[in-house]
Amino acid sequence: MGVMERRFSRRNFLALATAAAAGAVASRVSVAAARAHPKARVVIVGGGFAGASCALHLRSADPALEVTLVDPDDRYVTCPMSNLVLVGLRGLGSITLSRDAVGRRGVTLVRDRVQAIDAEQRRVRLGGGAVIAYDLLVMAPGIRFLWGQPQGYDEAASLVMPHAWQAGAQTEILAAQLRAMRAGGVVAISVPAGPMRCPPGPFERASLMADFLKAHNPRAKVLIFDANNHFPKQDVFTDAWQALYPGMIEWIPVIQDGAVMRVVPEEMTLYTAQGARRADVINIIPPQAPALLAVEAGLASDHGWCPIDPQTFESTLVPHVHVIGDACIADPMPKAASSANAQAKQCARAILAALDRRPSSASLLESVCYSLLAPDRALSIHGRFQAADGRMLQLPAAEEPRTAAGEAEVRNAADWYQRIVADSFGRGPPA
Repeated sequence: MGVMERRFSRRNFLALATAAAAGAVASRVSVAAARAHPKARVVIVGGGFAGASCALHLRSADPALEVTLVDPDDRYVTCPMSNLVLVGLRGLGSITLSRDAVGRRGVTLVRDRVQAIDAEQRRVRLGGGAVIAYDLLVMAPGIRFLWGQPQGYDEAASLVMPHAWQAGAQTEILAAQLRAMRAGGVVAISVPAGPMRCPPGPFERASLMADFLKAHNPRAKVLIFDANNHFPKQDVFTDAWQALYPGMIEWIPVIQDGAVMRVVPEEMTLYTAQGARRADVINIIPPQAPALLAVEAGLASDHGWCPIDPQTFESTLVPHVHVIGDACIADPMPKAASSANAQAKQCARAILAALDRRPSSASLLESVCYSLLAPDRALSIHGRFQAADGRMLQLPAAEEPRTAAGEAEVRNAADWYQRIVADSFGRGPPA
């Protein structure tokens, strides 16, 4: 993690270790009016779905742009489809992306950590000492976990009670624990309050765990301790649970003592207001906030997330900086891969308009989230959004089925994943 240099102001310099990996894509951004900008330099920090998409769509729309993507990791493991890895429906390699393609699309790829940003001088200082000047900066730093919430849950505890909310090593830990669980054991999943990445994700996870246990450990149970009183598509999920996994999944909302307040990893115990609950496998999903990089840059509001102009995704707090992906406040858009991809494209259009000194238009942004309830059953959540009057508005979407769909929807989910990976990173994951 970078260290802020004290001789610069808090607003200008920031520190962080940004962990994401980048890939490349053939862009579909259409900006016919964009002219070449041979001297324009755009630096993008963070190479997940948001950062990689923005970099590649900018370069495709205007190959004269100097686009630099800064990210320290060689590979990126996608959170979408990681729940399938947990239960053996996919291998980890199938959701692991190389970043090699991004360089072949004309983006300058810098494998380093951002140490500091001087917003007044418009330059980025890297951990290796190099300095990169920019005309416009795009921040796509993603989230960080708020360690210590619940009490006792820190990085060391996550090796015993994995969160698996950042795909990769954590996914493998939780998968191994699930396979090794004693007969008739209990899995506990803790869902935090507040904005979080992939809101339906914990409930897809519970569904797929139950499907795995039904085949391999049929007397086992899955308990969901939820610090909220409602979750997305709740009626569809619960109907499917009753039909597919009767008696196996229990959802405990906050009004029924669902908020986990403390954990003791060495005892495999979690505590709610009513006392201790032991489990054999405990999956703690901690509360989330923007990466520390964004906070120390002065991009975050008192609410903790990063306010933006929803038409351009430019920060309302720091000029010449755009914020996209999970870190920004784009409610009611969910914090999800499809939202990040859509925001990246709109941000790219806005940057090109700004460089051309013309107004940016408010485009329709769409998102879709798929959740598998079983290997042959899935549901989807579709959203349509547009900026208006300084707000992001949700538009009416096509009516969605009130029950989980069958194998056709599962195929739709797999097809969507291949498309968004190609569109964001320029290539699909290994077969």
